[in-house]
Amino acid sequence: MRARMAIILGSKECELREILLKDKPDQMLQISLKGTVPVMQLPNKKVIDESLDIILWAMESPSANAHIFTEAEKLLTQKLIELFDSTFKYHLDRYKYASRYDADPLEHQQECKVILENLELELNPNPWAFGKKVSLLDISILPFIRQCKIANPEWFYAQKFSKVIALLNYFEQSDLFVQTMQKFELWDPIKNNGKIFP
Repeated sequence: MRARMAIILGSKECELREILLKDKPDQMLQISLKGTVPVMQLPNKKVIDESLDIILWAMESPSANAHIFTEAEKLLTQKLIELFDSTFKYHLDRYKYASRYDADPLEHQQECKVILENLELELNPNPWAFGKKVSLLDISILPFIRQCKIANPEWFYAQKFSKVIALLNYFEQSDLFVQTMQKFELWDPIKNNGKIFP
């Protein structure tokens, strides 16, 4: 989801191959032994298999579609992306998939809550994190926040991080979200039916 949004915002184009993780095609495993998504192979055969690295590749040049950071916003963005990609994701996984990790979901739910409450103090969305245009920060952390909401919507909407909730609601109603979430036919290696995206 994050990688797709970055490709849209960065005005890039790629062949998209939709797969099932429980039935990974050999062609995917040949270029990335990790077997995780997203994975991107560039024309020069370089492989990028981390979503954040794909985001940075897609948005390496300033885009008219995205917010241009001030130096302070850039530093805050780096700090928050690192926090969400490491600590928040760690607790989110153990909140959502507690039995898989043999974890206490309420303990990890509370850790997610603390991070979101602190985020509430950092941001003043209008309507995106930094103003009228979506930013690298928005596309990097909002999918994680959305997963936290999906785990227990009633609990999520009862919390006192109203600005974070407003930002997520705006994100989920945006054209960018709708375009990113469109469904694609599964890729068939025999038909080679990849789709040009976006």
